[in-house]
Amino acid sequence: MQTKEELVSEIMALVTQLADAQETEQADQTVEMLTIRECTDVIRGLSEHTVRILIAQGKLPCVRTGQGLRGKILINKADLIAYFNRQPAQKYAVQKGD
Repeated sequence: MQTKEELVSEIMALVTQLADAQETEQADQTVEMLTIRECTDVIRGLSEHTVRILIAQGKLPCVRTGQGLRGKILINKADLIAYFNRQPAQKYAVQKGD
């Protein structure tokens, strides 16, 4: 039979392992953002015009960086692929530009 201290020690070791595993999992979830032109490279046959229309219709979430001509529209690669695979977009990526 284990003592109370041994049980507490084992529980702490398990909690530490769980925390380490969660940190590793979160580090592996990188987000790749694409410009409109890069979107056309990922999806063969897709035009820049179509990407802009999908953004304007709210079907493809985007993030606008900067303002005016120097600003860029960025699209999460996972959201782009999900749209064409008919999967829901990631909720964290939904931001509409001006």
